[in-house]
Amino acid sequence: MAPPAPPQSKPKQNQKQDRHDGPPPNVWLLALELRAFWEAGALLPTWPVLSRAPRGDGHSVVVFPGLSANDGSTMPLRRYLDSLGYQTSGWEQGFNFGPRAGVLDAARAQVTRAFKDSGRKVSLIGWSLGGVYARELAKELPHMVRSVITLGTPFAGSHRSTNAWRIYELASGRKVESEAENYDLPSAPPVPTSSLYSRSDGIVAWQGSIQQPSPDNPHTENIEVIASHIGLGLNPSAWWAVADRLAQAEGQWRPFERKGTFLHGLIYPDPARAA
Repeated sequence: MAPPAPPQSKPKQNQKQDRHDGPPPNVWLLALELRAFWEAGALLPTWPVLSRAPRGDGHSVVVFPGLSANDGSTMPLRRYLDSLGYQTSGWEQGFNFGPRAGVLDAARAQVTRAFKDSGRKVSLIGWSLGGVYARELAKELPHMVRSVITLGTPFAGSHRSTNAWRIYELASGRKVESEAENYDLPSAPPVPTSSLYSRSDGIVAWQGSIQQPSPDNPHTENIEVIASHIGLGLNPSAWWAVADRLAQAEGQWRPFERKGTFLHGLIYPDPARAA
């Protein structure tokens, strides 16, 4: 499912030791993806809490959609972040059918433009496949990127650890295995990076979304939420975590604090379980 990185990314020397090569989520978890409708419906009753999330400082945020999705899928999240004071934009390239010719170039130009127009570093958010774009662009443009947040992104798993790799190949016209194996996708970007994942994800094996500790970047973390893959971008607990991460002052990163968040013990499981 994961696409290739831009040419500047590292080759695959260290990829195997950090990659999850297990099976994709089983059929029961796949069936539970229907929860996405409930997750979207939960936004209204939780809005009074969500509206009290930390306010933003006005910096730019670019949000990349998942496979076969477009900016309409990320509009609710972007409108929420707008309400908190950010300047958000979608990726502005229609449906995401993989890194076809010109896609990464246009995404790179968009981040560069947002950086130059605002005079400030840009945060990147990516849902599933869109998170791979966000991570790889941050590796290439660390002087322009403030932070990266991914939602159910399979950067640390083999192509067969997802239930979407066939769809990826059909949509993109590319062989995912021959592309991804040439790049070190599991390596963390050199900027503060948060990976949101769910153990009940029915599309991506959750282990494939776990960022291993990076000796080159101590500002990485994994945040577990209880969500479907399709619903991650519409899940109230995911929205709260995204808002909390974006609100950190530049250069003052701290790990996500579960205590003090609403019903934190139930909504954000113990991070030690990801070990």
